[in-house]
Amino acid sequence: MKLVFAIVQDEDGRKVMDELNKGGFSVTMLSSTGGFLRSGNTTLMAGVEDDRVEEVIKIIEKKSKSRKQMINSSMPPNGLGGAYIAYPMEVEVGGATIFVTDVERFEKV
Repeated sequence: MKLVFAIVQDEDGRKVMDELNKGGFSVTMLSSTGGFLRSGNTTLMAGVEDDRVEEVIKIIEKKSKSRKQMINSSMPPNGLGGAYIAYPMEVEVGGATIFVTDVERFEKV
């Protein structure tokens, strides 16, 4: 048995979880924060039989696409300090970070 952790952008979390549930996988959803933009993420955890791990990963890939987003970035003029100047910047967000770990013991009580 494996434990699959998937960290996805908040707006993808529900779609990924629903699709995993349709595939017969039990999933636990946690709110999390982090990454480059320190934005809201969703961490999904699923206990999966070894032979179904690739199926889970394919579902996560299908439902958590990366996309471009505009953010306001700021930096001091000439890098010397003083007043900060805000300017728009395009960054790529979304997708998923997936970890698969071995489960030594699993019990449902």
